[in-house]
Amino acid sequence: MDQHDSKTTALKTIAEGQSGKQDVIKQLADRSSSDGGTFGQLLNNPFFTAGFGLAALGAAARYGTLGLRRGGELLRRRMLVDLEITRHDESYSWVLNWMTAHYQQQLAPVPGRKDVGMIEYMVRKLTPGLHHLQMKTAVSKTASGSEQTAFSLVPGHGKHVLRYRNAFILVNRERVGKSFDVNGQPFETISLTTLYSFRNIFEDIFREAHEMALQSTEGKTVIYTSRNMSWEQSGQPKRRRPFDSVVLEEGLSDKILGDVREFLDARTWYLDRGIPYRRGYLLHGPPGTGKTSFVQALAGRLDFNIAMLSLSQRGLTDDLLNHLLLNIPPRTIVLLEDADAAFSNRKQRDADGYSGANVTYSGLLNALDGVASAEERIIFMTTNHIDRLDDALIRPGRVDMTVHLGNATEWQMEQLWDRFYAQQDQDGDGKRRFMEKARGFGLVDNVSTAALQGLFLYSKEEPEGAIAMVDQLAASMQAQRPASSVSQ
Repeated sequence: MDQHDSKTTALKTIAEGQSGKQDVIKQLADRSSSDGGTFGQLLNNPFFTAGFGLAALGAAARYGTLGLRRGGELLRRRMLVDLEITRHDESYSWVLNWMTAHYQQQLAPVPGRKDVGMIEYMVRKLTPGLHHLQMKTAVSKTASGSEQTAFSLVPGHGKHVLRYRNAFILVNRERVGKSFDVNGQPFETISLTTLYSFRNIFEDIFREAHEMALQSTEGKTVIYTSRNMSWEQSGQPKRRRPFDSVVLEEGLSDKILGDVREFLDARTWYLDRGIPYRRGYLLHGPPGTGKTSFVQALAGRLDFNIAMLSLSQRGLTDDLLNHLLLNIPPRTIVLLEDADAAFSNRKQRDADGYSGANVTYSGLLNALDGVASAEERIIFMTTNHIDRLDDALIRPGRVDMTVHLGNATEWQMEQLWDRFYAQQDQDGDGKRRFMEKARGFGLVDNVSTAALQGLFLYSKEEPEGAIAMVDQLAASMQAQRPASSVSQ
């Protein structure tokens, strides 16, 4: 009985304690409600709970997006590699042409195999490739004077996907803004993106693109002309002109060629002695004697290109001339035509205030041998009127070799005959009769090699026709003499 009473008393005490706690909690809630507590009001306000939830969701979304972006950037830096090429870089056109050729090669069937395999077939089908192309047109003149147009396709602006070996490359060609450079070309870039583990393929791509560019000009001569502030390729590369196709006076061609080769081999000798490494040549003589043609043949023999510039060109100033000579493409011979233009302008300006072409006498001299003149260059100047040149031009450092190219001598006439009719005139009887007739009409040393070549081209493989037309050639030369003498 005592034990039962004690248990009952203990349970009663616990119940009273729990009831006391609930009373305390109730009193606190009642006091908070009666006092109008801030926390309680906020908790009981539905607008606050809804706004807090929206703000929490917005913050979570914002930081979640930021985290994904940062994570994507980190993943991109860790797993991808980018390469950017600007339009001003020489490899810009190389890469565009390589992309087109590579994509066409991917579409072509594999030689010797009718079935490339299911995996390779599916990969080719799934590769997006080039779907936006751009037309590239080049117009050039043939030997007959007619225009020849060449078309090619290059990747246009936008994004492209290429597969090179086992790597996929994202290509993005885009135009930067709406600005243009001094040549009127828009600023453009090409970006190549691939996995970081395939980063070494960029070197292979550029090597192939460079080899493809060299193959396109192999055995050819690139002709550059000035456009605004830079040199630009003029038309398609021309087939190299054989060195012996231009017949100069006996031994003269080999003499010039030997001097140029000696200069090219003496680069270290010039630099060790502090001598400016440049060489200048002046070719003068009447029109049609092969001045420009010889420079083309010489460039072909040396595997050089040609940068052509006329000093009588409209818009050419002293500063522009110096800038162009400072930025000559590598392995390029500079051909300055009408070298007497600056001197003629000076004399006319002194006499009657003439203000035609803008290249001055002092500007030409400074560009050739001034403080800011370029080094490591070969310049050929041509003129039909050497008497108009100043003595200050014809001195070592500006003109190191002066060569006169006159009308055709007997030796030149015979060499030209052999070039055209050696097979048809093996016994030499036709050449003998042609030379006798040419002497009789006084053509020796009085007719240009260009006029003789025109006669032979007209008769082509008919030596008798060329012999029969000697009198007509003599008559045309006689008719031109008064006009030429008046012009001089």
